[in-house]
Amino acid sequence: MLLGSQLRRLREARGITREAAGYSIRASESKISRMELGRVSFKTRDVEDLLTLYGVTDEQERSSLVSLAKEANVAGWWHSYSHVLPNWFPTYVGLEGAAASIRAYEVQFVHGLLQTEEYARAVVRRGMKGADDTDVERRVALRMERQKRLVDESAPDFHVVLDEAALRRPYGGRDVMRGQLQHLIEISERPNVRLQIMPFSFGGHSGESGAFTILSFPESDLSDLVYLEQLTSALYLDKAEDVAQYKNALEELQHDSPTPAESRDLLRGLLQLS
Repeated sequence: MLLGSQLRRLREARGITREAAGYSIRASESKISRMELGRVSFKTRDVEDLLTLYGVTDEQERSSLVSLAKEANVAGWWHSYSHVLPNWFPTYVGLEGAAASIRAYEVQFVHGLLQTEEYARAVVRRGMKGADDTDVERRVALRMERQKRLVDESAPDFHVVLDEAALRRPYGGRDVMRGQLQHLIEISERPNVRLQIMPFSFGGHSGESGAFTILSFPESDLSDLVYLEQLTSALYLDKAEDVAQYKNALEELQHDSPTPAESRDLLRGLLQLS
C-alpha cells in the first residue's frame, strides 16, 4: 500500500494517466489502479520502468522504492498460519502489524489482542466446529503471536471499547472468564492501551451497526482504514467519507462510555460477581 501510494503520487505529479502508465509496462489501466491501491504484488522490473516513466532519476530514491517493492513481496510471519485462517484474514494481520494506531469496538467477544490463551481457545473451538486440535492450537498460537505487538518497543496505541455483552457472554467456563477479566484489568494499565466498557445501563449507542476496527499508519501517504469482518469475508473501507463516519461513531462511544479508570472498576465488579 505504501509503495502503491508513492507510485500514484509520482504519476499524478507528472500528469500521466493510468492508461499510459499501464502501456509502459504492458499492463492494463486496471492493473495500475490495483498496484496503486496495494492490492497486487509488484515486479521489480515494472517498478523500475514506472520510475523511469515518472522521471525519477535520483539513484537513492529509485533504490529506496525498488527495495520497498522487494519487501512488499516477502511473505510475513503470519503466512505460516494461513492454512488455518479464512483467506481474507492474513491481509488484516499484516495491516494490524504495520499500524501505529488501532481503535476498535467489539460486542460479541473480547478483542483478539486482549484475549487470554484459554479464552482464545474457547472462542476458536466455538468458531471452528469439528476442527482437530492441531488446527485449533495453530489459530490460538497466531492470536498469541499478534499480541506481542502490544508490548514491543514500537507498540501501537490501542484504544478499544468493549460492549458489556462481550464480558457477560461466557466462553470456556467460570475460571476462564475470571482469568480473562483479570487480564483485562492488568493490560488496561499499560500506557499504550486505553480500554473502555460500554455498559448495558447506557442503552442505545453509536455502535449499533456492530464491531469495527480503524487502523492508522505512521506513513503520511497511507490513509486510515476501517476493517469490517463478516461471516464469509471482510471489508476494508478507505474512502474519506466512510472512514469519517466510523471515526465519529467511535468518538461517540468513547465519550459515552465510562473512563478507563471507571471501566477498570466495572471489570473489578464483574470479577467479584463471577
